[in-house]
Amino acid sequence: MRNEPDDAALTYTEVGATNGELPEGYHRFRLRRRIGHGRALFDRAGAEILAYRMQKGTGIFRNASTPTAEVGTHLTVRLGLGPLAITAPCRVVYVLDDTDRRGFAYGTLSGHPEIGEELFAVEYDPADDSVYGLVTAFSRPGSWYTRLGGPVVRLIQHFIAGRYIGTLPRSA
Repeated sequence: MRNEPDDAALTYTEVGATNGELPEGYHRFRLRRRIGHGRALFDRAGAEILAYRMQKGTGIFRNASTPTAEVGTHLTVRLGLGPLAITAPCRVVYVLDDTDRRGFAYGTLSGHPEIGEELFAVEYDPADDSVYGLVTAFSRPGSWYTRLGGPVVRLIQHFIAGRYIGTLPRSA
């Protein structure tokens, strides 16, 4: 795991926590779904995640400062519908490039409606050759409208996490 540089203007202090124990004081969740089997699927899905496939596949990707996720990459996603949509800035805080885990996490920057971090990854289980899509996050409201949205915002986050994993390639 490569770690985030010191110059990031993130809106939270628990940088990298999606790679371990999720911090208290946030809404926390992990969604892990089997997408198939085989090292080839793991490699393909990992490359697609690093190229922002999860964000692009759900239609929220706006832009990124690098073609693939790297520590320090600035990216924006567009959340909401039509004229009510907002552009939310994020920064890649770490990249996973391990034998059995690949992906990246981004943290929120000022102007994002949430405060926290989200991990997008794929995992390979050598015990049975299974490949899993994974989304792990911790967040709390960062704006008046996400505080007002309360449980509805949480439901939307869980729904979108499922859609993220649904964008990944599957084995036959």
